[in-house]
Amino acid sequence: MKLRISFERIFLLFLAVMCFHGIGAMEMPREELMKIPMDELPEGVNVLQLHSMDRIQKKDGDQQPAMEGNFHGHDKGGDETRKMEDTGHVHGHSSSQMDHLDPSVIVFFTIKDLKLGKTLPIYFVRKHFPPFLPKEKADSIPFSYSQLPYLLEFFSFSQGSPQAKAMENTLRECEIKSIKGETKLCATSQESMLDFVHNIFGLESYFRVTTSYLTKSRALLQNYTILEVPKETPAPKMVACHTMPYPYAVFYCHSQLTENKVFKVLLQGENGDRVDALAVCHLDTSAWSRDHISFRVLGIEPGTSPVCHFFPADNLIWLPSPTQD
Repeated sequence: MKLRISFERIFLLFLAVMCFHGIGAMEMPREELMKIPMDELPEGVNVLQLHSMDRIQKKDGDQQPAMEGNFHGHDKGGDETRKMEDTGHVHGHSSSQMDHLDPSVIVFFTIKDLKLGKTLPIYFVRKHFPPFLPKEKADSIPFSYSQLPYLLEFFSFSQGSPQAKAMENTLRECEIKSIKGETKLCATSQESMLDFVHNIFGLESYFRVTTSYLTKSRALLQNYTILEVPKETPAPKMVACHTMPYPYAVFYCHSQLTENKVFKVLLQGENGDRVDALAVCHLDTSAWSRDHISFRVLGIEPGTSPVCHFFPADNLIWLPSPTQD
């Protein structure tokens, strides 16, 4: 019997288990999993090109991987909303730097921008992703690029479909060798994510921080003003985990030895949206590829300035708990 996934069933259970952006595991009987709708995926920038500390991957001259955008087929109005927001008035970066950029890359800023009253254009992804499978079920499904033909049949996706391309890109990204000083894992279960975090910190005590949307809105890209002095959270080490496009929850988790700063930033949008945003600043970018999308957005060169970016609500950072004196 083939495993099939029902978006409607997953989505409803996901809302109940995840409570908007939490993390949970869900038991899904094999016979209840149905095929995900074959909605079109936009061509754009891969999640790793936005939030990782490594280089942009180009594959044999191919286009950049499809975004996680509509992989699960539940944002039919997203394109219309994006067009409306994209044509709105945004500022904070020069227009020449912003021209011809996918609006979803407008998450970067410099550490000098982190001050009370500063206004920045920011794109916040507002999408729901499926929950983790239980570890036993996740471990029973191959997660390897070499098994892609089997997986496409397993999930009833045709070769060349948007979902197939997204799965291929995720599997490729997860199998790319780590760069120097980086430790990474594509976590397919909550247990594997927590084990990875524990191995990085070597501690029993750690906590996670995320972005929280304090108001409901369909706006994606708009100007946000910093309402309070940003609050820095000590980060001697950190593990960043990013959602990847896949039929079930997969998080690309990684940690590097370079110095970073973590901030919580209270923002208010032009339309009244309020966001308690998670931001990370990477202090040393000298080893980054000159092609990293952040340099195009900010108009700077590697090593000339710390690069900061906001996290969407479905991404998270793990930090070691402060030691008690």
